[in-house]
Amino acid sequence: MKIIESDLNSLKRLVQRKTQQLTDLKVEDAVRRIITDVIDNGDAALKKYEAQFDKVDLTEFRLPQATIDAAYDQLDQKVKDALQLAKRNITSFHEKERATGFVDAEQPGVLRGQKLLPLQRVGLYVPGGTAAYPSTLLMSALPAKIAGVQEVVMVTPPQPDGINPAVLAAAKLAGVDAIYQVGGAQAIAALAYGTESIPAVDKIIGPGNVFVATAKKQVFGQVAIDMVAGPSEIGIIADETADPRQLAADLLSQAEHDRRARPILITTSAKLARAVDANVTSQLKVLPRTAIATEAVNEKGFIAVVPQTQDMFELMNTVAPEHLEVQLAEPTQYLNLIRNAGSVFLGKYASEPLGDYVAGPNHILPTSGTARFSSPLGVYDFVKRTSFIQYTQAALKKEATAITTLARVEGLEGHARAIEARFDQYYDTED
Repeated sequence: MKIIESDLNSLKRLVQRKTQQLTDLKVEDAVRRIITDVIDNGDAALKKYEAQFDKVDLTEFRLPQATIDAAYDQLDQKVKDALQLAKRNITSFHEKERATGFVDAEQPGVLRGQKLLPLQRVGLYVPGGTAAYPSTLLMSALPAKIAGVQEVVMVTPPQPDGINPAVLAAAKLAGVDAIYQVGGAQAIAALAYGTESIPAVDKIIGPGNVFVATAKKQVFGQVAIDMVAGPSEIGIIADETADPRQLAADLLSQAEHDRRARPILITTSAKLARAVDANVTSQLKVLPRTAIATEAVNEKGFIAVVPQTQDMFELMNTVAPEHLEVQLAEPTQYLNLIRNAGSVFLGKYASEPLGDYVAGPNHILPTSGTARFSSPLGVYDFVKRTSFIQYTQAALKKEATAITTLARVEGLEGHARAIEARFDQYYDTED
């Protein structure tokens, strides 16, 4: 890995991203045509695209419940136990995110408040191909169910050998209500607008390829989306007390995800930096996904050496990583220095994969520096807030002049007259 020693301002300029992404107009146009076709032709368009892209001729999109049950029953017990443990921990964590509305009746004659309502229907996109992420399915579906979403449906591309049994088992454990075999931009269009077989949803959750990501961007506004996810990231803050072998392994745990993944170590120890670099080199030689991880390490990864502990946190806050490990002697003492991170892992035994699978906090996290203003997926992403107001005549009269004054300042005479009409002031069409 590149080892960089420089002043803090220069390092900040180095780590800042160019977040503006050029649009691939060919992809945009292709996705737009697919979405329009699905809106106009429904299931017929879905069947056409599944035959074209996935080489599958479908007569029914919905997967039979018996197939899902059989996948769960036949799954290796060790895998089943791991999924059940993950479910328990994810559930226990996210149940604490439940929130309630409020009622404010402190002013005489005034009732104000806010109610929280779960979304009615949510759609989960689960990628197909060589990728199989049952853990992500649990992280998506369980918070929705805890929030009280009435119906959670899932779409995933059909596979020649059938959908991965672990994914089906996770769907059953998480209480997914229906699974539809359709993928790509056409699946996003179906979730957004509905077809004869697939119901329209209120929000779409889940990662996908460039066509899926582009489709999510194009249907946003018709439905809500979680995010347009970027490559995986890990930032590690460490000093001379950390184990270089462990740090190298943690960096590679994210580098193996994607050639564009971003593994970063910031340390106050030049000796540790050199040791980690050597360990990354040796571990890459025996990593099964070595080609992917090597490119990520060489193109996106680096080790920065800074003079002081405070500098490590200041620089990492500029990075705003998806995952942040703090491998210092007393890591909890530094929580107040962390401003920008999707999820924080404290100490040598909180390796990032712990959060990927069983710890409980959600692993669907803001990427590409969006941790500056975004949060992990949670129960709060599946509810909407509605406010309510009730005034007595006396309470309204007390504030009527302020309302009509502001309305007329804004040039909205109708607003003012709507208030005055409550006090026997009426206007005809010629007034």
